[in-house]
Amino acid sequence: MDILMQAFPAFLLVLCRITAFFVVAPIFSSRTFPKTIKIGLAFFVSIIVFLTIGWDTNVVANGNYILAIFREIFAGLIIGYVSYLFFTIVQTSGALMDIQMGFGIANIVDPISGVSAPILGNFKYMLMMLVFLSINGHHYLLKAIMSSYDWLPLDNDLFKVYYGGSITEFLTRTFADTFLLALQISAPIVVTMFLTDLGLALLTRSAPQYNVFVIGVPIKILVGLAILILLLPGFGVLFQLLFDAMFNALEKLFVIMQSS
Repeated sequence: MDILMQAFPAFLLVLCRITAFFVVAPIFSSRTFPKTIKIGLAFFVSIIVFLTIGWDTNVVANGNYILAIFREIFAGLIIGYVSYLFFTIVQTSGALMDIQMGFGIANIVDPISGVSAPILGNFKYMLMMLVFLSINGHHYLLKAIMSSYDWLPLDNDLFKVYYGGSITEFLTRTFADTFLLALQISAPIVVTMFLTDLGLALLTRSAPQYNVFVIGVPIKILVGLAILILLLPGFGVLFQLLFDAMFNALEKLFVIMQSS
């Protein structure tokens, strides 16, 4: 019992980081993921990590222990948030496509996040999740949070890194990069819709008897769906590129955290 009481503070720190990671990480943070399984998975992963690297760590439950708990929670949240940013790329690009195609007023409730989401964004998000699960991406996420202790042990000084501003700069740059990727993904349909609008404008000037507001909406929808069907076979390769960028961003984050 004395040994367990000595090891419990270190185990609690491990549990805080991994639980915080599961709260915001893609796949694991989904509303369709049962909470009981989520809690049990976080607990057993924490036991595995603790028996691997945390058993020999001496953690004293003194006045600084509360700060250590917050530090581990922030570490787990940041790691999960960076991975989740790359899943929002397809939703952002889908929203841009919907606005151009006329689907922007027909948002639906996303069953995964429980919020209103664009139709094409939700469609591509589900495809991305299927591709991610098919390549065992959730295993790589678990490996990433378990490998974070090699870069950021329990006895770290992460608050100095926060104070230095390097993590804030990294998150800002990563957010900008993900938004740029969303623009690049939506570019084919956005450019096509612009050319379609240009053609409809020329049609209105040459044949004013045509009501562009009546024929324009179905034409834009048909053209947009046709371009989407042409682009659909390349989504698998595109998603794998996004996953590579996500894991590269996590590695950069670990390097920044290691500087503590």
